[in-house]
Amino acid sequence: MLTEICQRRKSIQAQFCGRGQLVVDLCGGYADKASLRRWDEGTRTILFSVTKAVAALAVHILVDRGCIAYSDTICTHWPEFARNGKERITLEDVLLHRAGLAVFDETVTLEAARDPIRIGQIIEAQKPNWALGSRSGYHAVTFGWLLDQIVRRVDPKKRGIAQFIREEITDKQGIDFHLGLPMPLAHTVSRLVYPPLCYQLRELVRDPRVLVVQGVLHLRTRHSLRSRVVKNTPWVRVDGKVNTFNNPKIFCGLEQAAALGVSRAKDVGKIFALMLSGQLISQELLNQLSKPQIINQTDYVMKIPVSKGHGFMFEKHPRKPGKWLFGHPGFGGSTVMVDPEEELVIAYVCNGMKTAMGELTGTYRRLRKAAIDAVMAISDGRCRK
Repeated sequence: MLTEICQRRKSIQAQFCGRGQLVVDLCGGYADKASLRRWDEGTRTILFSVTKAVAALAVHILVDRGCIAYSDTICTHWPEFARNGKERITLEDVLLHRAGLAVFDETVTLEAARDPIRIGQIIEAQKPNWALGSRSGYHAVTFGWLLDQIVRRVDPKKRGIAQFIREEITDKQGIDFHLGLPMPLAHTVSRLVYPPLCYQLRELVRDPRVLVVQGVLHLRTRHSLRSRVVKNTPWVRVDGKVNTFNNPKIFCGLEQAAALGVSRAKDVGKIFALMLSGQLISQELLNQLSKPQIINQTDYVMKIPVSKGHGFMFEKHPRKPGKWLFGHPGFGGSTVMVDPEEELVIAYVCNGMKTAMGELTGTYRRLRKAAIDAVMAISDGRCRK
């Protein structure tokens, strides 16, 4: 399968963890085809919104430790947040993309993005984009800033989310995950390549549902929330001509917990294997996180049906009716998903960006099928014995 994938203009890392053990670790293709730099086990890549799953997990750790509750209003821990009608917004609202802070009125410059104090001030001054509780709309970029500011106020050590993840998860376990990659490591990051038109058309022919994703990305009215999200961070641009995510000034040093995690598939997988093993959160909380809170409802920003909850996105289990996988897909196809019943983690990252996202990404979907089929076969054999 890996050879077939790499022959189709794809560079990947894929990892499967089962019952806390790394059982499959694949990589292949080019980290930078223009320079003939091959992808190897040390290659890192930008995770895009897969980062959100790790950020949400950090917040759940703090909930499990009693530092904050999902029902707590944010202003309980951050009084200045209450300004301009935000006094009733809870942590659960933020995790459910229900807070109405999907876009800020103030343009966020790269300089401001590097300054957590300034980001906090921008959030404090912001009026919600919609009435609280009326809808859920994807907070594509602001999700990371909101969680970072909350962590800074509820963590007993007052750490930012990047430092919290580093000290409470990754450093302790020897995991290679970065929010703000050190500049000396920039050369290890794969170069993101936007899909050419011929590839996009081929993917569309194979799965017409991809057209929906393309509509979300490219069809928007001038003053829509989606247009405002794009304009809100002018230093973020990904298209056929420009990809600012290839700029080390973006992915190095910038602690953006919604989109700028830098890691390898096996390290992302290890984080969630730790979660499943009970080393990060309790079994009781894991059971709670394993169920979606919103099922197949149209997202107010993306305008497509989405199942989500607790800061994660959910996929219907392909083999178990009524069961779910949870994690988060990322722009370009990278995805992490967890099957809590089978104690399985599927992590897939790529730099050859795909036309679709999540389970509409053909490469991820084939890898997911292979992993789940194998685990289910083992489980079935164990049950027969």
